Amino acid sequence: MSHLPFLEESGAFAVDRPETISYLYFPLASDTDMKSAVTPTFGGDAKLDQETFLLEPVSAENLHDNRASRNFWLRCGGEIWSCTGVSAAQEAQRFTPDQEDSRLQAGLMWQTVERTARPLGITARVTLFCPLSDNLEIMLVTVRNTGARPLTATPFAAVPLYGRSADNIRDHRNVTSLLHRIRCTGHGVVVQPTMSFDERGHRPNHTQYYVLGAGPDGQAPVGFYPTVESFLGEGGTYLRPRAVAEDCPGVPAGSTAAGREAMGAFRFPELTLAPGAEVTYTVLLGVARTPEELDRVWQRYGSAEQARAALAETRAAWQRRVNVSFHTGDAAFDHLMRWVCFQPFLRRLFGCSFLPHHDYGRGGRGWRDLWQDCLSLLLMDPGGVGRMIEQNFGGVRIDGTNATIIGAGDGNFIADRNGIARVWMDHALWPQMTTRLYIDQTGDVEILDRQAPYFKDAQALRGTALDPDYRPEQGGWQRDAAGQVYSGTVLEHLLIEQLAAFYEVGDHNMYRLRGADWNDALDMAAEHGESVAFTCAYAGNLRELAGMIRLLGRRTGARTAPVLAELAVLLDTDPARWDDAAAKRQLLARYAEQCRHTVSGQRIELPLDELANALDSRADWLMDWLRRHAWIDGPAAGEGWYNSYYDDHGRAVEGVFPTGVRMMLTGQVFAIMGGVATDEQIRRITASADHYLYRPEAGGYRLNTDFHELKFDLGRMFGFAYGEKENGAVFSHMAVMYANALYRRGFAHAGWKALKALADTALDFDTSRIYPGIPEYFRADGRGMYHYLTGAASWYMMTMITQVFGVRGQEGDLLLAPALLAEQFDADGSAELALTFAGRPLCVRYENPALLDVGQYRLAAASLDGAPLPVDGGVSVRISRAVLDALDADTTHRITVTLRAAQ
Repeated sequence: MSHLPFLEESGAFAVDRPETISYLYFPLASDTDMKSAVTPTFGGDAKLDQETFLLEPVSAENLHDNRASRNFWLRCGGEIWSCTGVSAAQEAQRFTPDQEDSRLQAGLMWQTVERTARPLGITARVTLFCPLSDNLEIMLVTVRNTGARPLTATPFAAVPLYGRSADNIRDHRNVTSLLHRIRCTGHGVVVQPTMSFDERGHRPNHTQYYVLGAGPDGQAPVGFYPTVESFLGEGGTYLRPRAVAEDCPGVPAGSTAAGREAMGAFRFPELTLAPGAEVTYTVLLGVARTPEELDRVWQRYGSAEQARAALAETRAAWQRRVNVSFHTGDAAFDHLMRWVCFQPFLRRLFGCSFLPHHDYGRGGRGWRDLWQDCLSLLLMDPGGVGRMIEQNFGGVRIDGTNATIIGAGDGNFIADRNGIARVWMDHALWPQMTTRLYIDQTGDVEILDRQAPYFKDAQALRGTALDPDYRPEQGGWQRDAAGQVYSGTVLEHLLIEQLAAFYEVGDHNMYRLRGADWNDALDMAAEHGESVAFTCAYAGNLRELAGMIRLLGRRTGARTAPVLAELAVLLDTDPARWDDAAAKRQLLARYAEQCRHTVSGQRIELPLDELANALDSRADWLMDWLRRHAWIDGPAAGEGWYNSYYDDHGRAVEGVFPTGVRMMLTGQVFAIMGGVATDEQIRRITASADHYLYRPEAGGYRLNTDFHELKFDLGRMFGFAYGEKENGAVFSHMAVMYANALYRRGFAHAGWKALKALADTALDFDTSRIYPGIPEYFRADGRGMYHYLTGAASWYMMTMITQVFGVRGQEGDLLLAPALLAEQFDADGSAELALTFAGRPLCVRYENPALLDVGQYRLAAASLDGAPLPVDGGVSVRISRAVLDALDADTTHRITVTLRAAQ
């Protein structure tokens, strides 16, 4: 396996000659709105949102098109050379390293590429980053004479300015260029379109897009090329612009242009460098909402010294934020985990729409993303997550469905994407999962008593009908009969979500698939499809919610909880009726019809113990039903698994078919995680998964076997080539959840097999062809796809922390219950995890001098800052919240646990 060389503990890495690898790009972002993607040749794009693209939008398939590259040229006599490697001559010589060499280095939110032209005796080092607090990129270009004679050259900065909405890439592209008003300032080019073009209603525009630059000692440009035409020249190209090739003087500062594609291009005075000498140029490219913002940016970053200071601040800030680190017996894996822990930050910043492989959507995050991203925040930066969770519950409708798109800021909800009203049947699962982790990590069970409103729009009856009385002017919140916004407790929201889902079943008495579940590509079985996989997950949720309710009673002394009066319909107490799928649907319809437009606003008090018992009884019934109706005996001894779905003809999807075995990973994950699968069944499931789904050369466990059928009665995924995306790729998210489920149930070896396969493939650069991190999936040949923005990173980090290292919250206390394998300790028998818990920096060290495997060791002794801690039966250590709260918040505290052979 050939992995990228890591340079330091921060996770920075290097790639030699990265331009020879296709599809590479790196994410950069600010704390404000700037979101960028940059290739090794400084292509990619930059934007604030869907309407505000600084550089032309790109997808993965046109990353190789260097049209929109950030470029910096040197004209040396009659030759021209690009410091970023983007010229016709350099592209022609790309695979001849004797002519030119390059090396990329990158770390959290910065990229540097050093490029050497041997015949010219020039080395250029180009660094790109986004400073924390402003909407711009900074490009630092250092040119060094590596030859034996003085070097004379003329530098040119060149960045095409797109300056409009991504919608205009094909819609009114030329018309919107007519809106451009371009001016050359003393240090660069600024374009301000006259209006935001929108046929629904054009709006005056005040946003400015700019490229500014300075040479050594604040040296200003001496000539400008404010339009694409003036820079390229007639017949010129971005790979050989005539302005550079023919040494055109450009126009002076103060010049203007209008109605053309804008170009942030200018030239600096000719320079002469002695052998070994170097000089640095600073280029700022960004978006300003006001003239004052533009002036402030220049004053703050307009010199190389200021830019370097901002770079140092940016690098340090991101190192502090990624405050989780691992030390195991595999240093490359530890570095990889640095990037995995960084990925959730990227997902919060970029959503699902703003990196090249995520070329869908128009901004915002989905409902599932919102809740799963909170998982990682709870492990790294829990401050404010409680309030975020409360606000997120405002996206739940009174019928238990929810808004599906989250706008800017917390608590801003949109009904659906592209005007398509759909219900994803898994959506009620994630809020509870996140809330439970929040309670365990913080001890704040009182969050269940806090109030949140309900989302309201025209959709009614769980997305099957419209509310004829709803008017948009009534606002986006559910109202009661008196016209007041109705709010209920977080617990009430959870109850409505879980109970409504319990009654929305298909003919096999499994939860209906509706628009899809977690696998969005299962979208063609809305009438009769059922998701057995997530029925298993909801069974576990019911059991878990019962436990949360009992904890609330113990902690607060409360005996009852107020709930909406209409909810009583869903608390039917006769289990005999649960066998009747039609009767369950009728009961749900009664409830949903009562809440179609308004609710009564009346509340009833329900005893907590009765509520918990009601949920437990439903979980018991559901688990028994699943075990009796969904288990499949495999074709070989010791094999078996759970059917995951019924298609739109009501047929079981998995089993042994004439075309071969059909098995899907999803049903196994949630049968194990939800507590449905018995230990013996888990052993048979893992044997089957190893036989039919495991492909280590492609990342590990595939999502499904090849069905050899299009299956228009289940989902679009079967139209994809097998081994790609949802149809049989190694889909990292589900593979990690499989590992997580196995660890939770005590099958650590099987769980680590899934995690390690993903990590090994990601680190094997010759196979994955991606920078460090976990991609959304590995395609059939092992190449990582849709990098960075995947919930798999949150789950991978959470699994490593809470299950592998066993460092997790339990009702606010800290529990240590490791499941580390012998191979995960270093040569001295040590493994360490640094993290923050209860606001205290901790370093948890496990000492295993005999290098025992999980199952062979027990916890023999433990200490906190040298003071002994009690060990519970050799299985775990629990440190109370009170002990943690008494620790100094500014000091790293060491917890040491010694492992010895089990008796």
